[in-house]
Amino acid sequence: MSTPAGRRVTMVAAVAENGVIGADADIPWKISEDFQHFKATTTGHVLILGRTTHEGIGRPLPGRTTVVLTRDRDYAAEGVEVAHSITDALELADRILEDQPDDRQVMIGGGAHVYAAAMPYADEQVISEIPMSPEGDTHYPEFSPKRWAEVRREPRDGFTIVWWERVFACGG
Repeated sequence: MSTPAGRRVTMVAAVAENGVIGADADIPWKISEDFQHFKATTTGHVLILGRTTHEGIGRPLPGRTTVVLTRDRDYAAEGVEVAHSITDALELADRILEDQPDDRQVMIGGGAHVYAAAMPYADEQVISEIPMSPEGDTHYPEFSPKRWAEVRREPRDGFTIVWWERVFACGG
């Protein structure tokens, strides 16, 4: 669902076998290579995060323009832009990208509510599959394999990165 301006929305997440992405506002595993992958994938782009995810990180991530998505109309944080709906966040990202003609990527970095809200706008998903099933209170949204095609799979030490592209089917 790219916009006429050519913007691509990419969801980047680490997801356990049971769909868990978080527990008690934290990630229930520590895989440094996956953190490095997230950094390499999102650096240089606009990154949309939910308020809880942003506050869990504790600061704006360097090398990215961060848009924090929150329903709290009074929310403000140093070094980030704030939006109150996914459409507002994407419109803000488009304005930011106007000054970056070589970069048309918007990255979605979580949490669960942001992933769910962004799913209809996403062109691509970059999922680190974590081979465990930890307890957790935050889950990645389910998506239909009929609407997504796996285009690449890359085994890493302790996890696998899978790239999914949206499938545009004619006639439903």
